[in-house]
Amino acid sequence: MDSFFITTPIYYVNAKPHLGHAYTTILADSMKRFHKLMGDDTYFLTGTDEHGDKIVQAAEKGGQTPSEYVDEISALFRNLWPDLQVENDDFIRTTEKRHIKCVQEVLQKVYDKGDIYFGEYGGHYCFGCERFYTEKELVDGKCPQHETKPEYIAEKNYFFKMSKYQDWLIGHINANPDFIRPERYRNEVMSLLKSGALEDLCISRPKSRLEWGIELPFDKDFVTYVWFDALINYITALDYPKGDKFKKFWPSANHLVAKDILKPHAVFWPTMLKAAEIEPYQNLNVHGYWLIKDTKMSKSLGNVVEPLEMAQKYGVNAFRYFLMREMVFGNDSSFSEEALVGRLNADLANDLGNLFSRTLAMTHKYFGGLVPAEGEEGEEDCNIKNIGRTSMAAFQQNFLEAKFSRGLESLWELVRGLNKYIDTTQPWTLYKEENLSRLGTVMYVLLENMRKIAVHLWPVMPEASEKMLAELGITFRPEKVNLQGEVDVWGLLELGTEVASKSNLFPRVEFEKTPPVEKKKSEKSAKKTKEVKTAIEGIIEFPDFQKVDMRIGTVLSVAKHPDADKLLIVKIDTGDEKPRQVVAGLAEFFSPEDLEGKQVVVVVNLKPRKLRGEVSQGMILAVRNGDGMELLTVTAGVANGSKVS
Repeated sequence: MDSFFITTPIYYVNAKPHLGHAYTTILADSMKRFHKLMGDDTYFLTGTDEHGDKIVQAAEKGGQTPSEYVDEISALFRNLWPDLQVENDDFIRTTEKRHIKCVQEVLQKVYDKGDIYFGEYGGHYCFGCERFYTEKELVDGKCPQHETKPEYIAEKNYFFKMSKYQDWLIGHINANPDFIRPERYRNEVMSLLKSGALEDLCISRPKSRLEWGIELPFDKDFVTYVWFDALINYITALDYPKGDKFKKFWPSANHLVAKDILKPHAVFWPTMLKAAEIEPYQNLNVHGYWLIKDTKMSKSLGNVVEPLEMAQKYGVNAFRYFLMREMVFGNDSSFSEEALVGRLNADLANDLGNLFSRTLAMTHKYFGGLVPAEGEEGEEDCNIKNIGRTSMAAFQQNFLEAKFSRGLESLWELVRGLNKYIDTTQPWTLYKEENLSRLGTVMYVLLENMRKIAVHLWPVMPEASEKMLAELGITFRPEKVNLQGEVDVWGLLELGTEVASKSNLFPRVEFEKTPPVEKKKSEKSAKKTKEVKTAIEGIIEFPDFQKVDMRIGTVLSVAKHPDADKLLIVKIDTGDEKPRQVVAGLAEFFSPEDLEGKQVVVVVNLKPRKLRGEVSQGMILAVRNGDGMELLTVTAGVANGSKVS
């Protein structure tokens, strides 16, 4: 069994957790779950970074001691993760005794080796980053992260001979192209390394300036620079140097970070490891920023997104899916509540939810809710199976390469393909024709592929995945899954298994925009508006139009009304639990055969009424064309239940 070790950065506790923290941690959780399904022995670490100048400043501002402050904020991070269905194996704090001991052991080892020396240094110090910047690194004389002018500080400190390992690091990156990914960040690091000599790293702060830190083991008048302290957490948690976890998991170490901490992880950390005679990590996976209206989130701007609020409002699984699907890993991405709702409705409600709802309902209608036997395969069945194999293989490969959005898009090729497969094979027609052998094949192909989709989604949406599998009569056990085998293995859904009669995991939601504050109109202006409205008869306000709910549906069956020559009784799949019955005055223009299988536009929120004894639950939209009639429809097949807007 292979091992897989995934870490988030340990989050700095100078502020409460926000969307960026949630994204990184959900990604790490998904990577762990994915590798678990691939048969690996996994370990997932997160935690908090609790030393340094900014912590002291934040504590003083809140009238607390640094210890009181870090206890409070660290607990916010620890308590948030279960609410986002994150299952980390360890949560480390840099104020813990185990970490202090490990940091001091590594410092002593590197010092004894001669790679730490005492010297005097003057440089541009950014208190926000808690690090010195070179002239080359400043942008217009300012810190590139905080856009503030650093303070020039000259003082005696201890330095790590980082420059000694420059050539080794360049060689290691060249020999291991996936060491830093995506490629753009590897190129950025290589450009930095080759642009000039790598400077030595100041790794201490005098206690006369800062006491809140880990004391140097070889000089009690200094504490450790926060980055040299924080990075070591990744081996502290594995009981370095002699722990079984270190031996087992460190060779497969994968770090997951945002691009603003690329240099410490891509340059400081591997050279520190080399100096301590520890093999470097396997992969550094770097993602971009979440932006709000093209601006980086900031407390001062008031645009910080609270992850728990979004998860509670729209569901944890929808929130997790959106974050992983929306951001192309490595690039920046814009977050908006409207985009979240759009993705929920399009991908989860219309595509995935509709697939489960339709298929489970048809299984109950045609086979009493039991998984039927699969008969002889036809061309359509072979085609959708091929789509499935390609889709799942691409999903797995993309996840291995940290291309999560692309992986989910690959899986949705199968989701959308199955919805189209329903429309093409028309199970309702097979049932009407009593072609039960062919119908059984179609339904089994649908159900077995749905099982495969649900299994693949467990890393991203664990709770929803388990519920989908439960609807298929399966109790999910991750240790029993062979995800790689799912690509080629067929028929794991047992015949006769009872499935749920309905599914409503992802109901559509409407995005509620905050209405703009209306300016008070003058009496003259109000009078003029009233006159305009009176003059134009039939004009309605947009909110009136919004009340009309029009959906796309597929006609399942059509029968002539027994008591009215001009009326047809039409059963339509509009994505609901049961087919919708509409009594339509279309018999003069269309025969039942003309309508069956067609997609139509249906007004679904009309008050039901009886027409010649039959209940009508909506209206099919059509338009007069001379003496004839044309149906309003779509130019390409879309999921039943899709809203016309």
